[in-house]
Amino acid sequence: MKLRVGQHAPDFTLPSHLEKDLTLHDLNGKTVVMAFFPLAWTPI
Repeated sequence: MKLRVGQHAPDFTLPSHLEKDLTLHDLNGKTVVMAFFPLAWTPI
């Protein structure tokens, strides 16, 4: 899925390094920076 600048990201949930799930909507109202580095330090 490709997003345009200013478009809201769809809600998703991922495991965090703290061994609990993190959901995007839980961060509503906060500044969020998403960075994905496939094959670097993620199992993606």
